[in-house]
Amino acid sequence: MSVEAAVTALSDRQWDVLRTVEERGFVTIEGLAEEFQVSAQTIRRDIIALDAAGFLQRFHGGAGIGRQDSAVRLAHRYKQDVALDAKQRIAEQVVKRIPDGASLFLDVGTTVEAAARALSKRVGLTVFTNSMNAAAVFSADDHEVFVLGGRLGGSDGSLVGESVVAALTELRLDYALIGCSGVEETGAVMDFDVRKIVIKKTAMRISRQKLLLVASEKLGRSAQAQIAVRGDFDAVITEREEDERLR
Repeated sequence: MSVEAAVTALSDRQWDVLRTVEERGFVTIEGLAEEFQVSAQTIRRDIIALDAAGFLQRFHGGAGIGRQDSAVRLAHRYKQDVALDAKQRIAEQVVKRIPDGASLFLDVGTTVEAAARALSKRVGLTVFTNSMNAAAVFSADDHEVFVLGGRLGGSDGSLVGESVVAALTELRLDYALIGCSGVEETGAVMDFDVRKIVIKKTAMRISRQKLLLVASEKLGRSAQAQIAVRGDFDAVITEREEDERLR
């Protein structure tokens, strides 16, 4: 199987296992099972699959970066090319909602990055973000862009920590563009990374309009912890203008 095919086949949880390996260097099966609230057998199968694809190395009782220390970074780069059509359609809908001159928070993740590229063609935006990747697409000649400094959170270019939350608390913005790992059938909006969840919640609290950006493939999925509920958002934007699962 090619690298591109292997990356496309990864589940959201497997992506988060990769990110955790990159951040910590080594993880145990028991620790991941507790963190992701799944069985040790499920995590073991994930690690076996990721090892077979060459993204990490399986060790007794856990996994680490091991023989190919660039594998996780390569995987994130390929993830940017997954579901491009869906992300582009989401971005197009976002641009219709946000006028020139608006102030906004941009979350981390490849879907929000796609929205950022589309929004960069607007004029006079004031952008606050903890995503170095999202910030990089804007021209300083056309927009004011503020990167909320913190500790590097992973290969997705995210910045996390108390300093990010503290900076956001002082702001009042027009829009918050929020990503997630899944939306449960109950309407709970979920994510795996608790460090980023507190930032998402703070951004929502200080923004007049909250927009959830989520590919339809994530509807019906769960994750480790809850960000909010579907009704807390002014709009849930998928690549489909109407999705019966959001009613």
